[in-house]
Amino acid sequence: MRSWSDKRVLVADDSQTMRMLLLFHLIKMMPGVKITEAVNGADAIEWLKKQEVDLILTDMNMPVMDGAGLITAVRQVLKRDTPIIIITTKGERRDQERGMLSGANGYVTKPIDIRQFREMIRKFIS
Repeated sequence: MRSWSDKRVLVADDSQTMRMLLLFHLIKMMPGVKITEAVNGADAIEWLKKQEVDLILTDMNMPVMDGAGLITAVRQVLKRDTPIIIITTKGERRDQERGMLSGANGYVTKPIDIRQFREMIRKFIS
């Protein structure tokens, strides 16, 4: 079994329940992965100023700074090309376009289809 101890994932979501669900699936899929949790985009940016990550998972609807703000800050302020996957309840085409135009690499709608989620993760982290 492969160890993922050299990989870091940042999970930004204001819902503790959703963070726990994502962490459960990430740990199950990638044993040993290092995961950092953020409760909103601003919290995520503070973490990212201190450390590099291999993947960012973000909700779009969060207080203080939403997912689009986080994505824009990662791309334009921090100047990083870290893969970013949006995980959100907003499934309308305009919401997907807004997320992708702000610089996201992938988009998964809630409730999460675990197979789709895992395929998306594998696409961006190896």
